[in-house]
This record gives sequence, C-alpha cells and structure tokens, in this order.
Amino acid sequence: MSAQVPNAAEPAGPPLAAPSGAGTQPPTFDQRLGHPKPLWMLFMTEFWERFAFYGIRWALVYYIVAQFYDGSGTGEKPANQMYGAYLALVYAAAIFGGYVADRVLGYQRSILLGAVIMAAGLFMISLPNQQIFQLGLATIICGNGLFKPNISTMVGKLYGVGDPRRDSGFTIFYMGINLGAFSAPILTQILAQKIFGDEGMPAYKVVFIASGVGMLFSLVWFWFGRRQLQGIGRPPGNADKRKVLYVFVGALLAIPVVYFLLTMGAEPLNWFVLLPMFLILCALLLVEGIREGKVQRDMTIAMLVIFVFNILFWMFFEQAGSSFSFLSDKIVDRDIFSGWSESLVMAITGDRVFPNAWFQSVNSLAIITLAPVLAFIWIWMGRRNKEPSISRKFSLGLIFNGLAFLLLMFALSRLVDPTTFKIPFWTLFMVYVIQSVGELCLSPIGLSMVTKLAPVRLVGFGMGGWFLSTGIGNNLSGIFAGIVSGETGMTVESAHTGYTFGFWALVGSGVLLFLISPLISKLMHGVK
Repeated sequence: MSAQVPNAAEPAGPPLAAPSGAGTQPPTFDQRLGHPKPLWMLFMTEFWERFAFYGIRWALVYYIVAQFYDGSGTGEKPANQMYGAYLALVYAAAIFGGYVADRVLGYQRSILLGAVIMAAGLFMISLPNQQIFQLGLATIICGNGLFKPNISTMVGKLYGVGDPRRDSGFTIFYMGINLGAFSAPILTQILAQKIFGDEGMPAYKVVFIASGVGMLFSLVWFWFGRRQLQGIGRPPGNADKRKVLYVFVGALLAIPVVYFLLTMGAEPLNWFVLLPMFLILCALLLVEGIREGKVQRDMTIAMLVIFVFNILFWMFFEQAGSSFSFLSDKIVDRDIFSGWSESLVMAITGDRVFPNAWFQSVNSLAIITLAPVLAFIWIWMGRRNKEPSISRKFSLGLIFNGLAFLLLMFALSRLVDPTTFKIPFWTLFMVYVIQSVGELCLSPIGLSMVTKLAPVRLVGFGMGGWFLSTGIGNNLSGIFAGIVSGETGMTVESAHTGYTFGFWALVGSGVLLFLISPLISKLMHGVK
C-alpha cells in the first residue's frame, strides 16, 4: 500500500514525484482529461499490480495456519512472523530494484521483467507445498523489487520541471493504487468463499491464482501501452538487450537467497540482516553529512531520528495483515447486518456475516475518503502559518495509531460479550479508520523529507534508509503479532495485553517526538 513505494504493504499518500531530470523536458504527449495520455495507462498498470499484491494479503496468514498447521492456533505465531518477514524483504528488494533500473535496464524493462517474475511467484504459492509456497513468496519479493520502485518514477517523468499538474497527476495515480487495494480483498474473498469454497473451507489457492491473473493483466497492459511513453523509461542509447537476460538470471539466483532470509526466522533476520544494513546506511549518511558541513550534518541527524520513529509506526500499523486478521476471525462479532443492509450483504456474500477479507479494504476506503479532508486541513492551517512541522506531523501519525490501540484496549476490557466472548464489529472497523488518519499524517511526507534532508550525493542511500526503516518496522510487526497470538493462538487476554503495550509504545513515542520537535526543526534549518 505505498517515491513512496506504497506499502508494498500498504497504500499511503501520493508517491513522491520523481524529477524528470535536470533541465530536461518530456516529449509532447496527447492529453486525456487534462493530463498526459500515458498517465492513464500507468494508472491501470498499477491498479492491476496492487490488485495482485493486496489480493493475497488477507489470505496469507489464514492459509499458512490452515494448510501447514492443520488449523491449529499454534500456527498463528509462525504465520505472523512469515508475513512480517515477507513485507520487510519486499522493502529491501525495492532498494536493489531501483538500482538495477537506474544503472542497467531502464524503467520499462525492469517493470516488465518484474511483472513476469511476480506473476510466476503468485501462481507458485497456490501449490499446497510449504517449500514451494515459501519459494513463491521469495519470487514475488524479487519481482516486486523490480516493479514497484520504478512505476512511480515513470509517472514523474511524464511532467516537465515546474509543471503545475504534477501533484494532481500523482493524486490520480495514487487513486489507482487505492482502488486496486480496495477491490482485491472483496473480489478474491467472493471467489474463495462463495464460488469455489465456503466460510469453513475457503479455496485459498483461488485467491492466489486470481492475483496471478491480475498481475498478468498488469503485464499485458504495460506491454501494449508502453509505446505511449515515447521512449521515457528506456535505457540510454542502444542498450544491449542481453542485459534483460543477465538481470533475469540474476533474479533467479537471488530467489534462493531471499528464500533463505525468509525462512531463517524473523528475529535472526532482524538482528543479523536488516538492522546491520540499516546501521551501515545510517553511518554512511552521517559521515557524508559531516563532510558536507554543519548544516548538512544537522539535517542528516534530523532525518535519522525520524527513521527511528518510522520503525515504531510500522511495527504496530502492520498488524492489519497479521494479528488483526486473527482478531477479526476469533474475537470480533461479524454477524452485524439487519434490515436493508442484511439484504444487500446477503445478495453479495450469501450470508449475514461481514467477511474477514473485507477489513483489508477499509484502509483504502478511508484513505480515499480522508486524504482530501486532511490535505484541506493542512492548506487551511498553512495559510494561517499554523501548519505542523514535519516532525509534528509524524508525532500525530504515531498518536493516532496509538489511539486505534486504545480503542482495542477499551473493547477488549469493557465490551466483550459474556456469552460469545467477542467484541463489537464497529470497534475493529474504526481501528482501521483511525490508523488510516495516522498513516495520512506520516506516510505521504516520508520520502519527500528524505530528498530535502539527505546529503546531496547520497539521496539514494537516504531513500534506502527510509525503505529499510519501514522494512524493519514490518518485520517487527510480525514478531509483535506472534507475541499477541502466543504459543497456542490468540485469546481475549493475550490480545488485550499485547495491544495495551502497543498503545503505550505508540502514544509515548508520539508525545516524545512532539516535545522534541522544536529541536528537530532547528536541526532541519528551515526545511518544511
């Protein structure tokens, strides 16, 4: 969900508009609804890729428990940790994929090759074998690394330097991201539980196959539409087409490495791989900042402090695809419909129960609905010189995320039905909405901040640091979700204990960041 690589786990604010190049202008494009015609081709390419990525999100942890642990609650912890490690490696792969596109293949060929590899991985995970499933996840990671960081860059290259339509163009593209993420859980759930399976035995392989087909749609759409780009995103000069084969072979060789990292365990992955990579990147950035002088040193320090808080945000936000899934399945009363709403849901789903998968669509719906509202609030405050600083927006993101956990604390301590031992549906629904407000406060400004604060010669490393901080947060989210579920599966007590810790960690860090924001703003030397 989501330049910002919108959440490979998640769609966040509009991706950062990549510059078209110093002093260069794009070709003259035919216009469609006030924007370059290729924008709409990229919109649909991204729609189908996000459909594929988010189509499997709701099903992954359920499938791991059902297929490889015979439905036992003991499978929840390893499923949560596998999910977190998967998301973390998606972010790490994006760093290498961006480098390949910049230096070797060009953006177009990277996107096409990434789409082929992702589709192969999505079909692989439909096979009921644990090793093939994990190899399939590793394949998706490698493909996504080539695809995701480069499609957003292509959008930025459609607009000339200073083109006032750039922001609205990225907003349109961002809608493609969220529409794909919104529709995928709904449609794949209907396929898995109403057409090819049932509530008790969903046909998860249909979810994965449908997502693979969606990825093929993305590939075909871009293959035939790329001529509209008039050379944008192609490698410079007459690049040797054999490089595509070389990169493909390199990706195939990388899959076993990613498989090893994916299966080594979430905690070893965090302490022996992700954290050392992150610390090395931070050290390189700080050394370069010191070399460039006091001002750049201060701005680099400010950026690194924000990275640490970014880890905390995503550690708890990404419960959406892990522990919240088990919460909705075991502890949330989803039998909520009556009257006209019952008839509507019955017509769509065949029963009165709100499907687990549909919770995954709430974030995208909230983002689409609330993003214009929050943008208006920032503009209104800005005109009155009251718009919060970058660090205070981050602190608000952490606090809103914490308020979502406060609602869960209240529900799990005061609203549990004594006969069913379940909490009301509306509580988890609103958790997703409140978290989305926090995401809108934090995520859209992340990489924009990096381009302003990172040392000029190491902006790419700065973006790598942002991606890795997000990836570490995602991996920690799986570890934390495993703790919430415990050794035998989630209970009201284990959920209440875990989410209470989440509340205090988020609100405490948010308040701390709010209090030290004047110091961070001073280190930023006027950067807004």
